[in-house]
Amino acid sequence: MAKTDALSILESAETKEKLAELDGKLIDAIQKEALSVRLKNTEYSGDPTTGSVVINRFKNSASAEYGTARKNGKGSQVSNNGKVTINLDVDREIIEEIENKDLKLFAVGGLAERRTANHSKRMAAELDRAFFTLAEKKAKAVTLGAGVTDIEDVIEAAIQQVEKTENDWVDGVDRSDLEMTLSVSAYGKLRKYVDRIDGGVGAEEAALFHGVRVYSNTRQKADVIVMRHGSIGQPVSIDDYGAERIGLSNASAIELFYSYGTEAVTPDLIAKIDSLPAATATASE
Repeated sequence: MAKTDALSILESAETKEKLAELDGKLIDAIQKEALSVRLKNTEYSGDPTTGSVVINRFKNSASAEYGTARKNGKGSQVSNNGKVTINLDVDREIIEEIENKDLKLFAVGGLAERRTANHSKRMAAELDRAFFTLAEKKAKAVTLGAGVTDIEDVIEAAIQQVEKTENDWVDGVDRSDLEMTLSVSAYGKLRKYVDRIDGGVGAEEAALFHGVRVYSNTRQKADVIVMRHGSIGQPVSIDDYGAERIGLSNASAIELFYSYGTEAVTPDLIAKIDSLPAATATASE
């Protein structure tokens, strides 16, 4: 009788409605807690649920003498040889079991609601670590000049390395397009120099430093990472919450499946300092 009752609970309209409601709450929570969500590139074409997306990177246009296109009978072709395909090739699952006797105390939807907060935190941590691990791998190390040890000068050097970038795709980067993430210790030193400090959700934020957005980040190993917004893409596909009986048992499972991929779109616009100089000082030191 207990098994029949449990099956009825799993298949009830109330349970299905509650699980559908939690899908939205899960996504909202991840967006608030994952720093990578704020920084990643979302200008892709394609549907993540199909397994891959494409992010285009076009070369800069070049001017020509008036009449050149008329003479040649055509204009310059748009170059898209910086196109990046991101495969959602990391498949993950969170499956938690509950004995059916406990369903009398915690309905499936109620248990899932209790666990959604934890699921979102674990997913946010995983996405962040994948994002910043790749950022550090692709970043170009900042070379500091002799005697550059004050924290504001060290950070400024990292900013300028990205800001001054010139190549076929980039002709310098506006500071308003840059973002900087710092280890907890590096953030502590820079904090005295920021213009203002805000409390963030999931990461404390020193809102601006010399026109660049700054975030404290517990999920990176490098002391300093500077990148243009959208330098890394990380599409995520999350399946709806599910619940089902576990065969040959008197238990049920709450199931969450998701997939993601992480790729650098503009690796030339990522810089890092693995460790601050040993003599790095703040204003009061």
